[in-house]
Amino acid sequence: MALTLAGLALEKKAVDPVILFVEPLLGYCSHFLIVGGSNSRQVRAIAGYVLAEAKSAGMTPIGTEGRGNGRWILLDFGDVVVHVFDQEQRGFYDLEGLWSEAEVVEIPGVEPRHPAQQAWV
Repeated sequence: MALTLAGLALEKKAVDPVILFVEPLLGYCSHFLIVGGSNSRQVRAIAGYVLAEAKSAGMTPIGTEGRGNGRWILLDFGDVVVHVFDQEQRGFYDLEGLWSEAEVVEIPGVEPRHPAQQAWV
């Protein structure tokens, strides 16, 4: 599911996608998908597209947060929590650094990088 959602985000030109396997560290989900957008309009577009396409593929979200401001939008699909950030918020909250103990899942077609390499800051 995380790879499918990452693919959807990339269709809307999401930047620096990272999938973290957080199940050993958390009790409420197995993966975080973290992606960025260059501005609030793109963040909203990425989140809206992922949400719509996931629903049409039968992946129903448990909830969403932050869709109004477009700076950090969270889409909760149960096993996978999608975080769509603008560049400033992504650098400020640094989820990759916070969860640096999590395994990084390779996304086909995306250059792998360690979460500590904050190309978006």
